[in-house]
This record gives sequence, structure tokens and C-alpha cells, in this order.
Amino acid sequence: MKKVINESGIEVKPLYTAADVEASGGMEMVGDPGQYPFTRGIHREMYRKQPWTMRQYAGFGNPADTNQRFKYLIANGQTGLNVAFDLPTQIGLDSDDPMAEGEIGRVGMSIDTLRDFEIAFDGIDLKKITVSLTINGAAAILIAMYLAMTEKRGYDVKELRGTAQNDILKEFIGRGTWIFPVEPSIRLVGDTIEYCAKEAPKYTPVSVCGYHIRESGATPAQEIAYAFCIAKAYADDAIRRGLPVDEFAGRLSYNFNIFGNIFEQVCKFRAGRGLWAKIMKEQYGAEKPGSMWLRMIAAGGGGGLTFEQPEVNIVRGAYYALISALSGTQTMALCSYDEAYTIPTEYSARISLRTMQLLIEEMGLTETVDPLAGSFYVETMTNEMRKKMEEIMDEVDAQGGIVKMVAEGTIQAKVSSQAYGMQRKIESGEFPKVGVNCYKNEQEEDHPVEFHPYNEDDARVQIDSLKRIRAERDNQAVDAALTRLRTDAAAGRNVMPALVEAVKAYASVGEMTKELVNVFGRYQEPIRF
Repeated sequence: MKKVINESGIEVKPLYTAADVEASGGMEMVGDPGQYPFTRGIHREMYRKQPWTMRQYAGFGNPADTNQRFKYLIANGQTGLNVAFDLPTQIGLDSDDPMAEGEIGRVGMSIDTLRDFEIAFDGIDLKKITVSLTINGAAAILIAMYLAMTEKRGYDVKELRGTAQNDILKEFIGRGTWIFPVEPSIRLVGDTIEYCAKEAPKYTPVSVCGYHIRESGATPAQEIAYAFCIAKAYADDAIRRGLPVDEFAGRLSYNFNIFGNIFEQVCKFRAGRGLWAKIMKEQYGAEKPGSMWLRMIAAGGGGGLTFEQPEVNIVRGAYYALISALSGTQTMALCSYDEAYTIPTEYSARISLRTMQLLIEEMGLTETVDPLAGSFYVETMTNEMRKKMEEIMDEVDAQGGIVKMVAEGTIQAKVSSQAYGMQRKIESGEFPKVGVNCYKNEQEEDHPVEFHPYNEDDARVQIDSLKRIRAERDNQAVDAALTRLRTDAAAGRNVMPALVEAVKAYASVGEMTKELVNVFGRYQEPIRF
């Protein structure tokens, strides 16, 4: 009989019994939902009390364009916003920067000043609809901008809920929208954690993203393990600043990926919840249950989609949503079937939204907690996945820690090599991919995919808006705020108060980034062969 090895490197047996559960570690780490170690879920009643938040990733063009898409999704039942920013914004460039040409609003919403946030969220009740900002290199600036915008609209920032991705270490590993070198980048993450713990205690300033590490070539077990190593690096920085663990740990969150084998995916999340609780309790001395929770958005991974036979991606997405629900996520985001090609249309985004709603209303996914618990296979695999994650984390520690490995490019090289290896397996047919290397259409078909057009007029509108802001604002106040930002950065002070001041004066993303670059420098990626 041919051996079956899952992506994480664990052999899958043809039959599991109670003896396998016992041999793998037993039921010690299972527990009850809402109780340590939270393997079965961080809340006692889970979806029986409240379904997952539906937070589709959206944003393109200028803020007015994105505001229309936000309102469309909310009108169709979406319960949270997940904001995409264009590449210039992600790397701290203004729209009129020559390097931004051709990229303004292309892969997300373009943001230059506080005025853009005021337009993007106009007419949206930010008490009812929480917002997640998918931003990293420029995260401190965009967090300051979001907090300033909500305060200007009359919201109590101390009661404000929301999330920023703000995971720069995974950018070095998996995406590349960095700005500053590794150490000052971690410092900026720490500044946001420290500032929000005091000024916006219900806001989540970091969402550690195993998601992008997985998309870049990591196995499911590595996805969780590397994310935990990254989260520990941020936690260590916060503790060095004098923050007690229970003052900030409850506001850390995670963004994880879903594509691949159903059971491996479900077990990775069950294993991850128990392991994170154990780490926070035993290594960090956390006492509050909320400090030990693995709060997460589990998103249908675009890396699992195919260009070939894109209609099949609708089915893939439905299974990703099923996995997410079975995994006990707090928030679900689901890729749309055309996302392997383009920015989703309203039509395709609505299909994804209806898929998540269907699981709630028709499929019984909210009726009982952790319905796969007790399965010999699931409990054995959960134990084995947890051991695999611990082994990977031990390997990272043995090599000097995640920060050192990222700075040297070691992790990047590893996952890139794995991505290449997986692509070779897909091309050879060793790893089956329906419509790609098996069940292919011999004759090419017209794909029912509408490409999202790039609108040059939107870019001109954005640049003209920035010019008006610069002409109308109090430029003396801007200069004073930027001077304070540069001074605080150089002195090692928390830069968030200076960023908030600069944002309120309508300083631009590019102007604030430039001041920080003058102090911190820019990151140069190490070359490894």
C-alpha cells in the first residue's frame, strides 16, 4: 500500500483507533470549549452564540471607489471590512511620487492623507462594522490615521474595535512590502502595541500573518510555527518596554491561510490553539484567559486557486469556508473565484459572501461546537501537528531565533525553495491539482472572468486631491509635526503620538515615511543562493 504523507510531513494511516490517539499523546490537550487549553474553541458556545464575522478583502482605485464597494458588501450582509491598499501606500509613497506611476489604486485603495480615510469610511457606522487594515511597512502611519479619523467623527477611541495587520516580519519572509530595516521595523510594531495598550485598549494593533508565509511556500505546520515565533518576538519587545503580558496579549491576533487537505487544515488550527495557550501560560506567565486565546481570521487562501477552469474555484472556496468554520475561526474571509486573475467583481465577491452565509443559514455549521472532536483521526492528527509545530519552533530557537533568521534571509530561502519544489510536483503531476495536471480540458475554453480595468482617471483624481490638501492645509503645523516625528524617532521615543499629530495636520504618508527613513534607513534584502 502506497504511503500517504501530508504537506506537513506527517504520515496518514488508512485507519485510526483509540490506540492511535493514546499513542500520540491522548486527550490531555483537548479540554472543553472556552477553557484552557482552548483546543476546541476560545468561547464556550462559539457560533451557537454568535456566527463568525464575514470580512471580505476589498479595496481598489481611489477612496471614493472603495467606499462604494464597502457599502455594496455591507448591503449584502458583510459584517466586517478588510481593507486592501495599493502598492505605493504599502511602501510609503505618495500618489504623486514618480515611483508610484502606474500603480495608483491598482491592487488596493490609494491613501495619501487623513482626507482619504474620511472619504473611504464616509457613511459607515464603525461601531457596527469593525475594520481590518491590511497594511504592514506603513502600518504605524495608517493606524494613526484610522484612530485620528474615528476620533474626528466622534467615536471614543478607548472603546474602538478594529485590527491592523502590522506584521512586518512576515513581510520580510513572504510579501516584500517592507520599508525600514528589521530592527527599527520591529520597534515600530512595538510602538503601536504600547500606544494602543494605553490609548486604544480594545483595538488590535497586530495580526500575525502565517497566511502569507503559507502562500510563499511554507507547510501548514510551518505556517503556524513561524507565526508563533514572530508573535513571541513582538511580545518580547513589548515586555522589554515594561508592559505586563496581560496588558497587551489579549489584543494580539492572527491571520491564517486555508487551502489543501481538509483534515490537516482543521487539525492545524486545533493544535495551534492549544499550543499558543500553552506558550502564553507557561512561557509568559499569562493569567487572563483572553491572553491565551488564539484569536484569528481564517481566510480562504488565494494560493489554492487556479487560472485553469476558474469556475472550479467556486467549489474550492466553498470547501475553504467549510474548513474555516470547522476550525473555530472568529472571522472568515473567502477568496473569490476570479481572484487568481484579477480584483474580484461585485458578482464574484457576492458569491463568496453567500457561501459563508449559506454555511450559517443552511448547513448547520453554527449548531454545535467543534463537531469533529473525538474523531480518532482528528485527535491523533491534532496531537501530531502540535508536536510538529513544537519541533519547528525549537529549530528556529536553535538557529538564533526568528529575528536573526529573517534578517539573514534564512527563512525566506527555505520557504522559497519549498515553493519551487511544490511547483515542480504540480508540474510533474506528483501533487494533484484538478484542472491543472489532472482532469484538464484538452481544448481551451473561454474563461468567464471579467478583468478589473485600471482607471487612469482615478489616479489623476487622487493626485489632484493630494495637491489640494497640500495647498489648503496649515503647512507650518505640518512642518512642526514632521520635525517632532523625526526628533522622537532619533531619540528612541514612541513615535505614535507624533504620527497622530502629523496625521491630524494632514501630513501625507510619503512625507511621514521620508522622516522615518532619514532616521532608520531602508531595508536591503540579503541575497542568498
